[in-house]
Amino acid sequence: MDDLAGPVDLEPDETVLSGDLAELLSIKDADSFLVADAWGDIRGGVDGLFADDTRLLSRFRLLIGEKRPSKLSFGLSPDNAVFTFNGANLALPPVGERFTPRGVIHVERKRCLRGGHLFERLRLTNFGLDEVMLPIVFEYAADFRDMFEVRGIGRAARGSARAPRLDGRSVVFVYDGLDGVRRDAIVAFSEPPWRMTSGRADFMFAVAPRRRMDLYVEAGPADNERPGRHRFVAALSRARATAREVKSRGARVSAADGAFGAWLEQSRADVAVLTTDLPTGPYPYAGIPWFSTPFGRDGIITAWQMLWLDPSLARGVLAYLAARQSTRICAFDDSTPGKIMHETRRGEMAALKEIPFGLYYGGVDTTPLFVALAGAYLERTGDAELIHAIWPTLIAAIAWLDDYGDSNGDGLIDYARAADSGLSNQGWKDSVDSIFHDDGRFAAGPIALVEVQGYAFAAWRAMAAMATRLGEPGAQAWSARAEAMRAAVEARFWLEDRGYYALAIDGAGEACGPQTSNPGHLLFVGLPSADRAAK
Repeated sequence: MDDLAGPVDLEPDETVLSGDLAELLSIKDADSFLVADAWGDIRGGVDGLFADDTRLLSRFRLLIGEKRPSKLSFGLSPDNAVFTFNGANLALPPVGERFTPRGVIHVERKRCLRGGHLFERLRLTNFGLDEVMLPIVFEYAADFRDMFEVRGIGRAARGSARAPRLDGRSVVFVYDGLDGVRRDAIVAFSEPPWRMTSGRADFMFAVAPRRRMDLYVEAGPADNERPGRHRFVAALSRARATAREVKSRGARVSAADGAFGAWLEQSRADVAVLTTDLPTGPYPYAGIPWFSTPFGRDGIITAWQMLWLDPSLARGVLAYLAARQSTRICAFDDSTPGKIMHETRRGEMAALKEIPFGLYYGGVDTTPLFVALAGAYLERTGDAELIHAIWPTLIAAIAWLDDYGDSNGDGLIDYARAADSGLSNQGWKDSVDSIFHDDGRFAAGPIALVEVQGYAFAAWRAMAAMATRLGEPGAQAWSARAEAMRAAVEARFWLEDRGYYALAIDGAGEACGPQTSNPGHLLFVGLPSADRAAK
């Protein structure tokens, strides 16, 4: 007898290989995304199927003979639209006198997201000489936890989960949130399991030699559709067509060098999967998983970097952010009139104001970057119609720099969070320990970051250029303000004895001396003198 045909408890358990636990892959569709491991499993950690900042599926695991299959290969398609896992069975429990050795059944899981739903095909192919009785299990659960709960923020109370509803081919989970919103999720199968509970579906398939069988699974917000081949193929086709359409927008760059060309293509595909078409136009979300939502800074920088290839991103970002400019003073969400949004969230905790990020303005750099992007967009496209339409927004944003952006009147743009619930640091390095002195002391606010002064310099120059082009007043004053900022940065941030610019100036007027990459942003906006730029 083949030594691979022994009892199942002698087979290696691949679930304990520590190196595999770090392999998480993501797919996205609009405001939904899925994070799973290399097998395609959701195991209840930081992974899951998420929609609108809420985790729907918290467990979704495939077992064959009560064990995960061995892993042969896994990955995303080049367009990031489709995940595929290839594996094989471990030795199966004996049926009578017959053992099924490992490696006889090829296991393929192929999936995509479409319309907020997961569409998956499980394909089982028997390469053996005998019919195989194949025990298949799907484990599942839905916890409806807010994104920030999954990230580790505790809650004093949660809503209530109803008893799961089973109908033979599907299970429906329902959660009544404290925000008054009812959220639901379904896991449905194309074939009825022989046993189904609120957390598990058991199947037994007889697969003839040299034959295959397919099981289709869908998960997401509850509906009454039955999974099947037609729905799976249609979803897969639409997901790939959408990826191609978004990727093809704007100009295309090719390279004779194969590796560089592949890098360019993958970069375009990565931007495409992050881009979501909103009513205001396309918007590049900040990142999957935790930041799959509009962020001000991230959207602006991405749109600016893509401006030479695809100006539609900048147009979409400008329109979206202009519609959400602050008109009030609120300490909880760090808003002041004229300020541009930092982040927005749609989950239960944001709706209940357990966190301030429903519509949050705690970013000191987003407002000047918004103005600077508008100037770059006008220069690149000549689209005066859009700039005329958002001109009042631009006027309010540029006024914010002097009215609220400079809190202590020293001529520098600074920040200090208005409430303890907000971000303690409000530049692109926003972790609590990111701004500090040589001796390790954290900088006390209000803090003026060196790169933010550069963004303000670029914003005033952009306003001057736009005003000149559109025939609006104020160009000379904005040009003068930009030059005054240039002089202030050169005088106050340059550390002559070290030959570089300080990271920041704190509330006591003391420079933060650690050498960082932040001053490099000054090169981007053209602020430094030629001799200092060369250093």
